[in-house]
Amino acid sequence: MAKVKEEEKNIKAYSQNFTTMTPGPFAKRMRTCVIWQFIRFVVINLKMIIVVGKSH
Repeated sequence: MAKVKEEEKNIKAYSQNFTTMTPGPFAKRMRTCVIWQFIRFVVINLKMIIVVGKSH
């Protein structure tokens, strides 16, 4: 089993050493906006209908 460095084991989220991207204010707003989520739901479903329609 690979040993994890002690420094990497205790990295706190949103600190300088945290390398994962964090969402900005616009992305947070889009993720919590019910209207935008409904629009995305409709678009994804239309794409699925097109793909399934092509296969039959």
